[in-house]
Amino acid sequence: MIEIRKYHSEDVQALANIYFNTIHRINIQHYTEEQVDVWAPKSSLETEGWAKKFLRTKPFIAVIGTKIVGFAEFEPNGHIDCFYCHHDWIGKGVGKALMKAIFEKAREYKVDTIFSEVSITAKPFFEKQGFKVIAEQTVVKKGVELINYKMEKCLSLNHNP
Repeated sequence: MIEIRKYHSEDVQALANIYFNTIHRINIQHYTEEQVDVWAPKSSLETEGWAKKFLRTKPFIAVIGTKIVGFAEFEPNGHIDCFYCHHDWIGKGVGKALMKAIFEKAREYKVDTIFSEVSITAKPFFEKQGFKVIAEQTVVKKGVELINYKMEKCLSLNHNP
């Protein structure tokens, strides 16, 4: 049973670990080692920056029992920033549960379009959730190019997505 709850400050290290390990263990399928190293350097395991960010963004936390298995940040303007599932829990409903929470919050915010910048790896999942590619883009981090996709989903506020 996947439960979605609010962020607690003691979650920060688990979320930093999920971010780092998912990129290095899952996204490595579609990106080079150099690309994942600039996307998620070892310093991304440090919690200070994350703690400040998460106090502002208040991510959704996916838990099974007491284990944190994913997280997602959703902004009031409809933007999904971080959306990561624990590498051992990919394909087991965690992303779907997080997305359901995002859709519910979008209705609360009265947002009719949800959008994100999505990795090559995550693109099929987002497409299954009804998102469409708006544009392929190349992002440059520390001189290294990474491809991702601007994607969006239009919601009707009158029915469930």
